[in-house]
Amino acid sequence: MMISTTLKKINKHYILAIVFWLMIWQISSVILGQEILLVSPFYAFKRLLKLSMELEFWESIAFSFTKITTGFILAFFTGIIMAIIAANNKSFKILIEPLILTIQAIPVASFIILCLIWISSNNLSTLISFLMVLPVVYRNILDGINSIPRELNDMAKVFKVSKSKKIRYIYMSHVVPYLRAACSVSLGLCWKSGIAAEVIGMPTNSIGENLYEAKIYLNTPDLFAWTIVIIIISICFQNGFLALIDKLLHKVEIN
Repeated sequence: MMISTTLKKINKHYILAIVFWLMIWQISSVILGQEILLVSPFYAFKRLLKLSMELEFWESIAFSFTKITTGFILAFFTGIIMAIIAANNKSFKILIEPLILTIQAIPVASFIILCLIWISSNNLSTLISFLMVLPVVYRNILDGINSIPRELNDMAKVFKVSKSKKIRYIYMSHVVPYLRAACSVSLGLCWKSGIAAEVIGMPTNSIGENLYEAKIYLNTPDLFAWTIVIIIISICFQNGFLALIDKLLHKVEIN
């Protein structure tokens, strides 16, 4: 009962915060008085509603969602596997470190332009999302594994704890907070970088292409409408993926 009441309060606070910023947006649009520079939220959502009636709108969302999500999932599992290997093999950790540092140091725009030389624009957002997410997942999982006290591993060896129980009760309890933190950061990052890749690469019938065209033709309502779409998809995907992780981990703990 107390939890549900707390959630209702939190939801109310978020709704009030959203309403506040929508009011700031509306006031700013009225003061500026030029829809071409800053469209009002009313016209932006009106345009979004109109776009949602078109088949091409949903095709663009499906294309971008599939490509960016694929990049994230590949980076998620690759980062976990690499972190596990690096935690148990110092040579691999030393070998992979320059690659991770390079990926972290190079700006997203540089990566996008470089990758366009090697791959088609249709797969560009997948690769860029993968590259941006990989270091975040790798670093967090590796830090989580390294945070496990050595005494716990020694104790597990003394009492001959099975590998399955060792993973469940020692590794997972320490790594899970790092895993959630990695997902929380990288989920938003993969959408930002993926859409940026589409804006530059302009694959046919993608969200990035629609954003670019809206900018070229000074179609501000479309620009804001597609930006709202990106925000909604990113938030829903982030909350959905984190909820899925929590559910799976809960099942593992029960079993």
